[in-house]
Amino acid sequence: MSTPTADSPTIDQVNRRPVFLLLFASVVAAIGNGVSIVALPWLVLQRTGSAADAAIVAAAGTLPLVFSTLISGTAVDFFGRRKMSIISDVLSLLSVSAIPILAMTTGLSVPLLAALAAIGAIFDPAGITARESMLPAAAKAAGWSLDRMNSMYEAVFNVAYIVGPGLGGLLIASIGGVNTMWATASTFVVSALAIAFLKVEGGGKPAAETKPTGVVSGVVEGLKFVWNVKILRTLALIDMAITALYLPIESVLLPKHFSDAGTPQQLGWILMAISVGGLLGALGYATMVRHVQRRTIMVCATFTAGITTLGMSLLPPIAVLLVLGACLGFIYGPVAPIANYVMQTRSPEHMRGRVVGVMTSTAYCAGPLGFMLAGPIADKFGVASTLTILGVPMLLIAVASIRMPVLRELDREEQRPQ
Repeated sequence: MSTPTADSPTIDQVNRRPVFLLLFASVVAAIGNGVSIVALPWLVLQRTGSAADAAIVAAAGTLPLVFSTLISGTAVDFFGRRKMSIISDVLSLLSVSAIPILAMTTGLSVPLLAALAAIGAIFDPAGITARESMLPAAAKAAGWSLDRMNSMYEAVFNVAYIVGPGLGGLLIASIGGVNTMWATASTFVVSALAIAFLKVEGGGKPAAETKPTGVVSGVVEGLKFVWNVKILRTLALIDMAITALYLPIESVLLPKHFSDAGTPQQLGWILMAISVGGLLGALGYATMVRHVQRRTIMVCATFTAGITTLGMSLLPPIAVLLVLGACLGFIYGPVAPIANYVMQTRSPEHMRGRVVGVMTSTAYCAGPLGFMLAGPIADKFGVASTLTILGVPMLLIAVASIRMPVLRELDREEQRPQ
């Protein structure tokens, strides 16, 4: 686990301002995205009443993430972390503000909303990657361990995606869907201002000799680096597989089950249970890792994902489903902080943006694959059978993880390569 080093600041040198500004900017921008998750489909349904049209807009906001996340890492390493974070927020602000402006002028259509959702999806990953790349420097300034920093960072994201959709619903009810987008736009203004005041080591203009020479070459360098570092490659593949198996549960199978049962409110309850469990798991990681090896946490998380999924396949009463969902969120909550730690300690300073971009893009790539697999299976065999089909591979991945010596590197203190 992370321990103080000779480079750690003394009590007089400790500066927590970068940590608070970075976490504040991250949570505010994420809340804005959380509001958009609710507001965009609502705008579509207000105009057409078609669930298919709402799905088109939702897909438009997710599909570009696979490619934009890859490119965003190269952009961060080329332009610099602070600058790219601010640019990303400004572009997101413009794409979101265009919705109420067009609603008051030319009017909104499904293709137009889909296009604006896609544009937003192109800009957002650069800001997230830039802010995540500054975490180690902010932790160093505050005298925090990387584990504590990563725990707090992932926790604020969980908070944002609990608060954001709920806030979006309240705003829609009080000021309407179109005006809600003005509120969303304001979050990107606040995030950009917070980063503008952020001063952190490595956040400025990168050295010319370390910049990527082009978009394609930068992406290729990131991909090669992740592939050649065995622990990064292993984590990326495990995360990709688990994400492909898990995302359809939350986005397709549980909604179908509760829709067929005529109890949509219970869907909200279980999604909230998963989110709150994830928040507590992320928050508890910094304490957990002092007593439990990262490898053990990782293996337990994959086993829990499989066991809870198989438990859900029995379609038990809602009380049991809520417990299963909370357990899944809590045990899997520390996985993202562990992945962050490995990226931070195994990637060179000048390549961190590219490494973060590649690792994040694998998860985004897995989502559509999972949806394409789970949807047809659920239509043919039903929700219970599909949950079983998804849960068994999760358990097999967990069993395989026990026999992977490379995962022992999760607990090896290693200096970042230069």
